[in-house]
Amino acid sequence: MRDEQILAADLVARVLAGRTLDQELADLWRANARLTGAPRALVQDLCYGALRHLGAIDAMLAPLLNKPLRDERLRHLLRVALYQLEHTRAAPHAVVDHAVAACVEMRLAPAKGLVNAVLRGFLRSTAELRAASQQSDIGRYSYPEWWVGKIRTQYPEHFADILEAGNRHAPLTLRVNTRRTTREAYLLRLTEAGIAASAIETHAVVLDKPMPVEKLPGFSEGLVSVQDASAQRAAPLLDIHTGLRVLDACAAPGGKTAHLLELADIALTAVDDSAERLTRVNSNLERLGLAATTLCGDARDPAAWWDGKPFDRILADVPCSGSGVTRRHPDIKWLRRSSDIAKFVQTQEDVLDALWRLLAAGGKFLYVTCSVFREENHHQIARFLERHPDAQQQRLPPSDFVPELAGQILPDARHDGFYYALLHKT
Repeated sequence: MRDEQILAADLVARVLAGRTLDQELADLWRANARLTGAPRALVQDLCYGALRHLGAIDAMLAPLLNKPLRDERLRHLLRVALYQLEHTRAAPHAVVDHAVAACVEMRLAPAKGLVNAVLRGFLRSTAELRAASQQSDIGRYSYPEWWVGKIRTQYPEHFADILEAGNRHAPLTLRVNTRRTTREAYLLRLTEAGIAASAIETHAVVLDKPMPVEKLPGFSEGLVSVQDASAQRAAPLLDIHTGLRVLDACAAPGGKTAHLLELADIALTAVDDSAERLTRVNSNLERLGLAATTLCGDARDPAAWWDGKPFDRILADVPCSGSGVTRRHPDIKWLRRSSDIAKFVQTQEDVLDALWRLLAAGGKFLYVTCSVFREENHHQIARFLERHPDAQQQRLPPSDFVPELAGQILPDARHDGFYYALLHKT
């Protein structure tokens, strides 16, 4: 456990310095190829957990420190250990002992007494510290104050549920490849393998307990893909059918690309501005037995890659704040700044205006974000409709969409936060 605490503390430090959690974990796995199984799972849980509950952890840590820490590495080690004590079933004495031993390994031996005193102080006063942490928004919800304020203002009736949903563990949801099997047949395979799961949405299966994808029956054969239930709404909403010419802009990592191809025989072009991320799109399509034209290009500058032929359907899963997927990416909460939202809004506007010119008359355009901020969603589309008199917004099926904000899915136990706007070109 000591080594895992050290690795997690170092990774949390890197993330809070500006790196993304996904990238840091990928780098860590490459640098530590022998780190597999339970140790690897523990490191990942410590990183996700410490970042997910960072606000509350810091609020409880502050009263336990009599003076400022001389080395910030100690703060990250204490954050990881406090997460273990507060949110896991790890034996408290083991957590404390390993954290103290970690000080020696990190060349912080003089701080052994401090780490021991802080963690044992937490164990003695857990209830009081927990109650005190609830007095501030950042301590209660584990989001920056600006984020809490924005959600409270925009969703006065739902804000606490939205924030709390973003701090839960995400389920493992699968999309069944209907070109190769049926959902019923795949559920039977899971049952035969002793894996509990249930059906949701149209083609989705959610597992009772997450597990490594390589252990899923038929995953390597392309029977299923990992995709959140909210994200699985995209392809069916676009109303595709055989023979259409379709563009998937901002396509990586390719989940929606593949879903479109699973539903109908279409001529699909997938564009993304990252050549590295496009390799993931191609890899996913190959595993699923699907084919598309993949191009590296900027959705804001179609002239650099478009062949001039209009598309019948366009899917634009635009860059956004990611405020609806914090349970899967807890680092987002601490990396985003309030000023970033306006930058995302401008990028989205540029993408919308550029791609709208590529849509054929009578065609349909699906605008998608994994955000719950209205500036990126409802307000963005309202401005777009004002700029483009040839655009009409179509009504979406009610389902989990918030009635007063058509197209908005709020995060809950089985869904990430997503926004959809279906536009028709008259």
